[in-house]
Formats: sequence, C-alpha cells, structure tokens
Amino acid sequence: MADDIQTIAALGTEGRNPRTLDLDTLDTATLLERMNDEDATVAAAVRAVLPQVAEAVELIAAARRRGGRLIYLGAGTSGRLGLLDAVECPPTFGTDPSEVVGLMAGGRDAFVVAVEGAEDDPALGAADVAGLGVGADDVVVGLAASGRTPYVLGGLAETRSRGAATVAVACNPGSRIGAAADVAIEVATGPEVLTGSTRLKAGTAQKLVCNMLSTASMVRTGKAYGNLMVDVKPTNAKLVDRAQRIVAEATGADRDAAAEALAAAGTHAKTAVVMLLAECDASRAQALLDAAGGDVRAALRSA
Repeated sequence: MADDIQTIAALGTEGRNPRTLDLDTLDTATLLERMNDEDATVAAAVRAVLPQVAEAVELIAAARRRGGRLIYLGAGTSGRLGLLDAVECPPTFGTDPSEVVGLMAGGRDAFVVAVEGAEDDPALGAADVAGLGVGADDVVVGLAASGRTPYVLGGLAETRSRGAATVAVACNPGSRIGAAADVAIEVATGPEVLTGSTRLKAGTAQKLVCNMLSTASMVRTGKAYGNLMVDVKPTNAKLVDRAQRIVAEATGADRDAAAEALAAAGTHAKTAVVMLLAECDASRAQALLDAAGGDVRAALRSA
C-alpha cells in the first residue's frame, strides 16, 4: 500500500505547480489569470498526441461500420466526461443511445453523487463491461487522469478478453491503463493550479479528446455534410431552427423551401438535403442514403 501511495505521489498530475504556490494570496483577477495561463497549455498538450487520437478514431469508425459501439469507461470526473460525451451524441448525430455508451464506477447515480470506493475495485469495471455484453465489434475507451484507476484497469482487461479494441486516455505518460490498451492517448497536462484537482487541466484535456473521438468518428461515418450536422434531431424549437438553417445552408434553398423539405422528410435534415440537391422525393432520397450508408456525398453521386 505504501509503495502504491508513493507511485501516486510521483504522478505529474499530483505534483505541486511552481507557478501557483502562492494561490491563496492572490487577488481574484490574478488568480484567474494564473488559471487561464495554465488552461492555455492544454490544447498544445493534446496536439502532441494527435497521432494516437487519430489511430483511436480509425478504430472507432471501423467499429461503427461493423455495427459496433463506442463505450467510455471511467470513474469520478473522467467517468462523468465520458458519460457526458455519450449522452450528447444522439441529439447531435441522430444516433441511437445504444451506439455510444458511458460506463461509470458506481453506476449512473454516481454522476451526481460520488460513490466512495467504487473506483478502487477492478472487478466492478469488469462486471460493468460484461454486463453491457461487450463484443469484438466494440471499442472501449478507458478514461483516467491518473492512468491507474483500478475500475478502468479491470474494465479494460475484461474488454480485451472479449476481443474488443481498447483505447486509454490518461494525463500521465507511461500510464498503467495505456499499457493495458491497444492505443494509449497520454496527454501530459502536468501539475494542476490546485494540487491534485484533476477536474481542471486534466479534465479539460480529457473533454477535448472525447470531443475528438466522437466527433471525428461520426464525421468519418457520414454524420456530417461539409461542417453541417445533417443528422441533428430537431427535438426542440432551437433545434428545429438549426435543422432548417442546415438544410438551407447545404442546398442554397431559402428558409421556406428548407422548412417544407424538412417537413416532407419527417424532420430528417439529411434526407431533406438529398431531396433538394437530387431533386427527388423523400422516399427516393432515403433510398439513396440507405444505399450509400448514410453518406450524403455518396448518395448524391449515385443520384
């Protein structure tokens, strides 16, 4: 146990930041400037691991083409970030909630109330992966700022035993979860403004990486046309307006024509775009999209 504690203490994310040793003496404006200065280092740290992120995106995109899932696995802040990314995919990309899933130590209730000790049990991670029926077509992304969370290690071990691909996202190089995964994304964020508070820079880094993994893999599997989210689900007034604007932007149609096409397409922006650009009805547009695997450009080429 003492050796394990010493190992944790040696992590870059656990060190004292020499630039914020006087944190409690600073006026508010200066304190915020120091925080902002530290935050500004995160994007560069993520850029340094883009080759590994790209490798993970290709794994996820390939899994999606096989009908597999993207599954996030984490505890505490890391688990919450994975769950957040998962729940935002259906409205953004029109995915079924089963396509991107978040597993969190202690269950979904732990999103709002911490479940003490859940992250320390590798068997819980393994049980959650097994309970989800993870298979060879899936990709499991283990998230842990420290890179050593037992819940995540247990989940990744169970994942590999089931033949599924694994990705690790940590904020310390040479991490345990990185060594246990097919692809290791290790963002060296360094010591936090507030010592050990990895919801800060480490959390930001993990959020950026999760954004990339889901967004890029969705783009690679036909969920965008240009930079437009053509599979958006218009489930409220704001999103109805956005869907109409997307159709208008993608086709050059005016808002009235876009709204009319969207209504005829059953509020599916992607179908409305193909209807207008291929000059066909909704059923023909949907057939073109189905034949093209949902890719708008491919559907238009075949039209």
